[in-house]
Amino acid sequence: MFSITVRDHIMIAHSFHGEVFGPAQRLHGATFLVDATFRREQLDEDNIVVDIGLATQELGAVVGELNYRNLDNEPDFAGVNTSTEYLAKVIADRLAERIHKGALGEGAKGIAKIEVTLHESHIAWASYERAL
Repeated sequence: MFSITVRDHIMIAHSFHGEVFGPAQRLHGATFLVDATFRREQLDEDNIVVDIGLATQELGAVVGELNYRNLDNEPDFAGVNTSTEYLAKVIADRLAERIHKGALGEGAKGIAKIEVTLHESHIAWASYERAL
């Protein structure tokens, strides 16, 4: 399996519901490094997984929709615990939609999987991987 990874970051505010979250139940901020990895069995006719420039651009557009937002106030996240794992899935799903619409080029339709990893710190991160 071939892969490329592009990176961006987001800064969000949110709170959680449930005793398991302890003090994070209160409104707090989080900064994440966001890695999006695109995987495919065979390279496209240009011998690439996907155009890195387009992948970077589209990841930037997806995280730009979340950046500097209080997710508690966003209708898409009403009543949802926006955990790191959950946000990784949201970003992966939004990237998948862009691939299906052709935003990463025709060659990107050969991508088999996307994995999104959100790094909370240098010692903790969460990922979500999905097939296309």
